[in-house]
Amino acid sequence: MPKPPPPDFANLSLAEIARLVAEKKLPPVEKWNPTHCGHSDMRIARDGTWFHQGSPIGRVAMVKLFSTILRREADGSFVLVTPVEKLDIEVEDAPFQAVELKAEGEGERMRLAFRLNTDDLVTAGPEHAIRFEGNAEGGPRPYLHVRGGLEALVSRSVYYELAQIALSNGSEPPGVWSDGAFFALEPVQ
Repeated sequence: MPKPPPPDFANLSLAEIARLVAEKKLPPVEKWNPTHCGHSDMRIARDGTWFHQGSPIGRVAMVKLFSTILRREADGSFVLVTPVEKLDIEVEDAPFQAVELKAEGEGERMRLAFRLNTDDLVTAGPEHAIRFEGNAEGGPRPYLHVRGGLEALVSRSVYYELAQIALSNGSEPPGVWSDGAFFALEPVQ
């Protein structure tokens, strides 16, 4: 029986988003330490597309499943891990993409929730920081901490929404608040 589609993010309140996040149970990948088995022949491209043996994975359900067993190792590499095997996976930038933003409240009371390309929901705050990298060619690159060292690259359209919030709230330096934490929209040195 097919799973029902995820709820429409735009119509959810942040309280409903928090409830959905609390209900989602992820595998305890941080507790699994099987023997390394090799390479998965998988890659996550800079744009968030997952590939296997050079071909895009077309089944969204498979990508969502694989994303739940993704782990970042202490050396910065990425693996797909189960209780019995661990396989390397290449990640060109960040393993997730933040593709939609919902904001509620104002100033220091603001909360920002993000929907990822895997339909995961993340509320920015002390446990889920927003950080910025910058370079002369591509401009700022915002990232959202998802879990266990895994991050989502914030899509350009969502970044523009964050910039609009930062410019309208009058903070100096420009930045955004979420769940009591302030995130300056400037690259970390």
